[in-house]
Amino acid sequence: MTGNRAVAYKSAGVVEVIDIDYPTFELKDGPGVNPANVGRKVPHGVILKTVTTNICGSDQHMVRGRTTAPSNLVLGHEITGEVVEAGPDVEFIKVGDIVSVPFNISCGRCRNCKERKTGICLNVNPDRPGSAYGYVDMGGWVGGQAEYVLVPYADWNLLKFPDRDQALEKIMDLTMLSDIFPTGFHGAYTAGAGVGTTVYVAGAGPVGLAAAVSAQLLGAAVVIVGDLNPERLAQARSFGCETIDLTKGEPGEQIEQILGVPEVDAGVDAVGFEARGHGKDADHEAPATVLNSLMTITAAGGALGIPGLYVTGDPGAKEKAAQVGSLSIRLGLGWAKSLSFTTGQCPVMKYNRQLMMAILHDKVQIAKAVNAQAISLEDAPRGYAEFDAGAATKYVLNPNGYVKG
Repeated sequence: MTGNRAVAYKSAGVVEVIDIDYPTFELKDGPGVNPANVGRKVPHGVILKTVTTNICGSDQHMVRGRTTAPSNLVLGHEITGEVVEAGPDVEFIKVGDIVSVPFNISCGRCRNCKERKTGICLNVNPDRPGSAYGYVDMGGWVGGQAEYVLVPYADWNLLKFPDRDQALEKIMDLTMLSDIFPTGFHGAYTAGAGVGTTVYVAGAGPVGLAAAVSAQLLGAAVVIVGDLNPERLAQARSFGCETIDLTKGEPGEQIEQILGVPEVDAGVDAVGFEARGHGKDADHEAPATVLNSLMTITAAGGALGIPGLYVTGDPGAKEKAAQVGSLSIRLGLGWAKSLSFTTGQCPVMKYNRQLMMAILHDKVQIAKAVNAQAISLEDAPRGYAEFDAGAATKYVLNPNGYVKG
């Protein structure tokens, strides 16, 4: 038995590294754990020694106090690890394997899982379809921003890397497979990015940058990224994207300056419910802004991929309707233009193996695109603070020293 250190949400704007229990093959009561999950046996699970675990923009929503997350909730749903213990029902995953963990927890047995809809598994969260590690209202599975973490349904959930040495050499890229790379790819793919298309990505945070890289990987002719943050826009330009500064106003006119027309074939919302206005309104929240602007600038018959997070409960919202996830979106415009919408959690397992192969065979450099930087677990509070302040960086926590240099 060994100790365990983890990053926990304490209160709005505050995270701390705390001591927690070493995982066992049973769900225990604790902050955020659904009472119906307490005592749940996990003989099909493994315990991972964390190789890398990343800070995500979705974590930031909780840390800003914009959800009902309880104090001491252990954070972290982007996990890569080494198997150190396997439950008695695990058959194919072995101790010593280096694996990527999809952020969505799924059983592999229910109707949705069998249809590859792993983001809305029916069996892992008693409250609603879909679950994730270290996230409010997602069943209470303990987060992975820790030295050790339990992963259920291991034979189903885990993506094993074929070669340990190669995996550790490319770990800063491979760590993105747990969430933001598949999520960004899902946004670009469901928006219809493909050979010769024009794509607009709203938001130049890590998911937006991953969506932009994914659109390029899918063959887009032009990828345009919009944001309010000049450092993040510079990061998008670093790998060949066009950019627009949304402090100057709505995106349509700037898109026309780039393409000759004020519209694109495919639109991606990588911002979510904490969106701000454009131009003179950029100093305050306007949660429907991105969705409405995308419906305006996406060509008739096009599609919107929406990997940006929208929630059913936002107690920090200024508008009463927005506090329950109700937004004033121009659905009539979307209907009139025959636009398609894809929302919800990315079904990571639909994409992660193919994206792993693209990384291993040098077809994409996702870590460079999102400006990944490894920091220690103890340095996580600084990483959260700098990311919240707009740093153009994807912070990768290195709890056990696997990442060298």
